[in-house]
Amino acid sequence: MKRLIGLGLGFLAAAVISAGHANAETIKLAGFFGNFKGTGVTETRDSIYFGVTVRDLDVKIEPAGDGFVIEWTTIIRSGGDPKNPKVRQKAQRMTFAPSAQAGVYRAANAGDLLSGQPYSWSYIKNNSLMIHIMTIDRTGAYEMQSYTRTLEPTGMAYLFERIRNDEPIRTVKGKLVKHSK
Repeated sequence: MKRLIGLGLGFLAAAVISAGHANAETIKLAGFFGNFKGTGVTETRDSIYFGVTVRDLDVKIEPAGDGFVIEWTTIIRSGGDPKNPKVRQKAQRMTFAPSAQAGVYRAANAGDLLSGQPYSWSYIKNNSLMIHIMTIDRTGAYEMQSYTRTLEPTGMAYLFERIRNDEPIRTVKGKLVKHSK
């Protein structure tokens, strides 16, 4: 009987600790919710020859059940007349839900990695929200895009890294200010 009570108390303690961890994770995640706007500078291995490009960055992060939705838009100005550069816009929206691993979120549309579909996941490390998107092409070559959004007193630091088969392709570093919750 004492053994049963001990096991029951052990399970109860584990459940309380687990619930506390989930609650702490939720609180940490909530710190990233809001609208952030700013700018970033792009660098490649050829930047010393061709210069860097400036990007306008918008990020919106909202709760979605026990996970979150993130939308980001990048406006790229490069090439052409410096007074009238070429403008391109890229936008992406992803929904993340908790996975079986505590603190790790899986993208709702995470595909079959070996079928060429992107596989995405995210997690919080210290005060940074990390998002990784990986794809593998039909030859087995891979590409990894990593987004690190770090909370700061004035808003958010932004780091984007794109790697193809261990070779850095592009880095974007920026600062964003929180505009609303």
